[in-house]
Amino acid sequence: MSKSGRPKFNPVSDMLAGAVMAGTSVPQLIAYAETVGYASYRGLSTAGPSLIAWGLATGSPWMNSGVTSMTALMAKVDLNGEAFLANHTEEDYVDLVAAYSFWVGLASIFLALVGFGKLAGLTPKPVSAGFKWGCALGVVVAALPNGILLMGSSTMKKIVSSEPALSSFLEFLKGKLPMCTGAVEVTKVFWAATHPQYWAVVPTLVFLVGTIWVMNGKSYLPKALPPGSEVIIATALATLLSSHTNYTGGIVGEIPALQGGGISLFNGALQIPVEIRDYKRILFETPIADQFGGSYFVLFFSACIFAAINVLSIMGIANTFESENGIKWSFKREMCAQGVACAAAGLVGSAPVSGSLSRSLVSRIAGTTSQFACIFTGLLWIFCMPYMSIMSPTPKAILSAVIMSAVIKGVCDPKDLKALKGLDAIEGWATALATALASPTIGFGFGIVLSIALSFFRTKEKSKTL
Repeated sequence: MSKSGRPKFNPVSDMLAGAVMAGTSVPQLIAYAETVGYASYRGLSTAGPSLIAWGLATGSPWMNSGVTSMTALMAKVDLNGEAFLANHTEEDYVDLVAAYSFWVGLASIFLALVGFGKLAGLTPKPVSAGFKWGCALGVVVAALPNGILLMGSSTMKKIVSSEPALSSFLEFLKGKLPMCTGAVEVTKVFWAATHPQYWAVVPTLVFLVGTIWVMNGKSYLPKALPPGSEVIIATALATLLSSHTNYTGGIVGEIPALQGGGISLFNGALQIPVEIRDYKRILFETPIADQFGGSYFVLFFSACIFAAINVLSIMGIANTFESENGIKWSFKREMCAQGVACAAAGLVGSAPVSGSLSRSLVSRIAGTTSQFACIFTGLLWIFCMPYMSIMSPTPKAILSAVIMSAVIKGVCDPKDLKALKGLDAIEGWATALATALASPTIGFGFGIVLSIALSFFRTKEKSKTL
């Protein structure tokens, strides 16, 4: 099969593809903000700058970046977001997340400069399969409360306080197994999911119908519609339902006006609606090291693990799209692009970002010819932000449906894990459970160590067969 090479630059095609990307990604931006643990609107208000930075740094014409389900989950778990928010304000938490983005950006560039690319492709397949399943289960756990409970996490807290058995077991986990933060969340959500008396009827229906539609709706729509139309339709219908009925479930809520008007250029002739946070406060005053036992070494190591895990997504996208078209790509450049984009994310209070396969696929299908497409998408998100109050009544249940539709099939039918045999199966499932019940960072590290340990047994097995 002939390889087409790099597409010829067409700014009109790029702007059209960028507009498609901007529209189809809005529900994801809001939903992943919920996964991180801060207000939904922040997913919209912080997405543009990091994508623009990515577009300026990447060498790929199709690859898109942003907060993904994995980066959102990992940021929240690594920073122990639930516990931090219990004792601090949301603004403090946003600064904490922003500081972590800076550290992940620094770690990305460090790994690029030390030649990490030579090792990145050596990740054992069982570890990769187990890690992906564990993260996917974590995303399900993060999404489910807003899908079936009236007010999501706040209702979950009331359930915990009203159930002595559940509360006692959670205290046991926190006291005896403090590293198993994932087990705490899995336990709470499993309890809520298996006690339907706590479910809110209308949000649950919105969630279930929305999930089914987003997973299957594409086959019922005209092929002329752009990719992701099923997501826009589901979100729009749920928003109309909330606006025109007495909907009592959780919604996105008021999107506050930007304080100070944003960035002013050309003596005020151009106002860019972006809030740049105080980087000095973020870098030097935010107690981020406290979230890692007071150790900057542990913090940097965790940031390196975070960066290394997420660059695997970039490798997967590049090996698919660039290789199919005969385009050479540079691991070092794409790793540095991730670092630059994470630094830009930190400046505006966003969680760390990485390559997004789903958005990159939409971008390619929509006719992207260059990096200008994702730059245009970022600009649209920025300049359309003052008009996004239209999303205020959007039910959180439909946003959870968008997230759930992307991962639930893989969680229920883990084909990659099921295909593993013998020691590979032990390695894969152990990594999966460690990722889901402890944290993604711990799970990935555990999987690598277990793989090294099991390699000795594999060597013995091979020697016996010779």
